[in-house]
Amino acid sequence: MLHRRRKQRKMLEEVPLTPLIDTALTLLIIFMITSPMMHNLIKIDLPEGKSHEKSVLNSHINVFIDKDKSLYLNDQKVTLSELISLLSEDILKNSQGTVCVRGDKNTNYGSVIEIVDRLKLVEGVRCVSLATKKV
Repeated sequence: MLHRRRKQRKMLEEVPLTPLIDTALTLLIIFMITSPMMHNLIKIDLPEGKSHEKSVLNSHINVFIDKDKSLYLNDQKVTLSELISLLSEDILKNSQGTVCVRGDKNTNYGSVIEIVDRLKLVEGVRCVSLATKKV
């Protein structure tokens, strides 16, 4: 009986950890590669500028306008009417009142200005800024 216990303990002690570690490291590498791609789903090519305001770029409320004139409110695709209603709700929850518009450089200038004007009419919006990438 004592002999059987030794064999059972020996079998438990020989659990190979190498395949488990290899799998864990492979998954870690996959997540490290795909994670940044998940945050950049909205393709915006910002126009270039010499000024750069860090506080505005870290704004809680970001409106994206891509080259196809699609609108996004903080990574969520919306229509213009949805943008205005969601923005009104968001401004009421947060007292910041700053909206950062990130328009693609290939978007019609008139379309960007139309959206900026509509954003300025939302109650609680104190400042609407246009984002550029630093040269």
